[in-house]
Amino acid sequence: MNIINTEKTNAHHLVQSMFQPALPPRKSDTHKGSFGSVAIIGGDAGMVGAVLLASRAALFSGAGRVYAAVLSCNAPGVDLNQPEIMFRSPADLTQLTQLNCVVIGPGLGQSNAAIELLEFWLGQDVPMLLDADALNLLAKHSYLGAICKNRHAETVITPHAGEAARLLAIDSEAIQKNRAESALNLASTFHASCVLKGAGSIVAHHDGSWFLNTTGNAGLASGGTGDVLSGIIGSFIAQGLSGLEAAKLGVYLHGAAADALVAKGIGPVGLTASEVIIEVRQTINRLNGLN
Repeated sequence: MNIINTEKTNAHHLVQSMFQPALPPRKSDTHKGSFGSVAIIGGDAGMVGAVLLASRAALFSGAGRVYAAVLSCNAPGVDLNQPEIMFRSPADLTQLTQLNCVVIGPGLGQSNAAIELLEFWLGQDVPMLLDADALNLLAKHSYLGAICKNRHAETVITPHAGEAARLLAIDSEAIQKNRAESALNLASTFHASCVLKGAGSIVAHHDGSWFLNTTGNAGLASGGTGDVLSGIIGSFIAQGLSGLEAAKLGVYLHGAAADALVAKGIGPVGLTASEVIIEVRQTINRLNGLN
C-alpha cells in the first residue's frame, strides 16, 4: 500500500464553528427539486432495515427527493413510517435521470445481483457513496476497485476498521494503530473521500488533507448508526455539497446529534439509530440558527 507521511498533511479538527451555518439558507420560492434527489440501494433479504434507516436519514437531513431500491423480493413497497420515501425496483432506478447522488451498500449483500448493481452504478457519471457490502465487494473483486478509482464523478467511502482492513489487505489492528494514515491510503487508493468510522472518525481526501471528528459517544456503537451516517452524507451531496464537505458535515452532525441525545438523558446505553435521525434534523436547524 502507499505510505503517506501524515505529519506533512493538512489536519484539522471538525468543530462547531466550521459548520455555522451548516447549509445555505433556503429561499422562500424554492421547491423539492432545489434540494436534490438521492437514491439508497441495498436491502437484501433480512437487511431491508438498513435501507429504511439510510433513506429516513437522507429525508430528515433535507434532501428534496429520496428514492429507495431494495434487492429483497419480500420487502414492502412503502415505508409506513415515512411514506415520503419513493420506492423503485433496482431496475427502474437505473432509468431515473434526476439523481444527484447514489448511496449503495446498506444491507446490499454479496449476491450476483449486488455485484451487477454495484458495477453498473460505478460506471455512471453521478456522485456515489459506498458503504458496507459495497466496500466488501470492492475488496473481494479487484476489477470493481479499479472502476472506482477511475471514476470521474465524486466518490465517498465509509468503512469501519474491519472493512478498511479488507480493502487494504491488512489486519484491523494495523488500521486502528494508524487511523489517519489508513484513511489517507484508502482515499488515495480509490480516488475518493474516505470516512474511517470509529471513535474519533477520520475524514480523508485523496488530495492528502484529513480531518479528525470531535463529536460522538459510545451510544453510536449500535446497529444501524452507520446506515444513518451514509444517508446523511448522501443527502448533503444531493443538496450540492462536494463529497469532502458532505462527509465532514455529516460526520460532525452524526456525532453531535448523539451528544445532544445523551445530554437530554437519552443513552448512551440503548441509544438507537432511529433516535439519531430525528436529532440530526434538530441539530442541522440549530446550526443554521433556525431553532
